[in-house]
Amino acid sequence: MTSPSTHGIGDGAVVQVGDLDMWVHDVGAGAPVMLLHGSGPGVGAVANWRLTVPDLVAAGHRVIAPDQIGFGRTLPPQGHEYSLDSWVDSIVRLMDALGIERTSLVGNSFGGAVTLRLAATHPDRVDRIALMGAAGLSFDLTDGLDAVWGYEPSVPAMKRLLEIFAYDQSLVDDDLAELRYEASIADGADRRFAAMFPAPRQRWIDALATSEEQVRAITAPALILHGRDDRVIPLENSLRLHHLLDDSELHVFGQCGHWTQIERATEFTTLLTGFLAPTRADH
Repeated sequence: MTSPSTHGIGDGAVVQVGDLDMWVHDVGAGAPVMLLHGSGPGVGAVANWRLTVPDLVAAGHRVIAPDQIGFGRTLPPQGHEYSLDSWVDSIVRLMDALGIERTSLVGNSFGGAVTLRLAATHPDRVDRIALMGAAGLSFDLTDGLDAVWGYEPSVPAMKRLLEIFAYDQSLVDDDLAELRYEASIADGADRRFAAMFPAPRQRWIDALATSEEQVRAITAPALILHGRDDRVIPLENSLRLHHLLDDSELHVFGQCGHWTQIERATEFTTLLTGFLAPTRADH
């Protein structure tokens, strides 16, 4: 659908998904992999997956990375009410629009919640799942997540958030904070974001959760990755997911925060491409 651009993820294009104009990056050829980003302010497919997509394409995958409803360039339809079901449904309908019967899913944080629910409710559409710093189970609201969802736009506020995301503070500088701040206010993104997870915020963690019974019933092979020093989603979440998902493997990275795909990019993509490799024995 697109040709690669300088950031390695493609220029993106609109895909009509019912009454939704979804902005989608669709690059490469081969077994499909859907990448679902997190819920930080100003986040979209490019911010989350720019370092991951080239390696997946080189490994022989068709990579689909959408801006989910309300994020990036995917504007919600008039009167839209945000919910986990609406985010899941939009991904299923995107698959239909692209002619994809089954795909592997990679979910980051909030995207992990979408991945879990989709795998639980549409098992026939899912090959494998990878969960990175994933939400999707109930847990006590962390100070880090409260700060993320409570973001009020400014460059200093964005820099404070980036410092929460990253263990390696050298990754955070004024230029990145400025870039992410601009993304967080572009085309009314700040107003859309404020409407998603207003206080009290514990209710949204619970609303994004899939029941333990449903998670246990997921049969798709699962790769679980988490930064040990994550201040947004507690490591305990991934330990519980590893316990609940029978066919799962867990990798925990020391000296790593909520940015596993950035802070440990080489290890992350090596594990992910190996997990998704067609030669891997299915169970």
